[in-house]
Amino acid sequence: PFTAGELLCLGSSVALSGLFYYVYRRKARVAARIQAAPKLQVDDELPALVAAAHGRCLPYVALEGIVLPAKATLSSHYHEDMQGVIQKLLLKEHRLIWNSLARSW
Repeated sequence: PFTAGELLCLGSSVALSGLFYYVYRRKARVAARIQAAPKLQVDDELPALVAAAHGRCLPYVALEGIVLPAKATLSSHYHEDMQGVIQKLLLKEHRLIWNSLARSW
């Protein structure tokens, strides 16, 4: 009763739904870990805590404390009483792998 085209469409639909559900579950687990992150204060004990951690890294922590802007604070356009600063990001790439198909690193 089903043609080959209908079965192909049904199979690809089920496969894509499974893939999207898998990605959704992974992202939901990461979001739950971030929500459950411990809150630490920025104080003199923080460097010792980081040094004692495995790999000198604290995964998913929320730091609370006072920060000072490098130049000037940013003011919100929507809430006049809110101010913020820009965090400097450092991206460190651990290794390069040659992709022969795309011919790039």
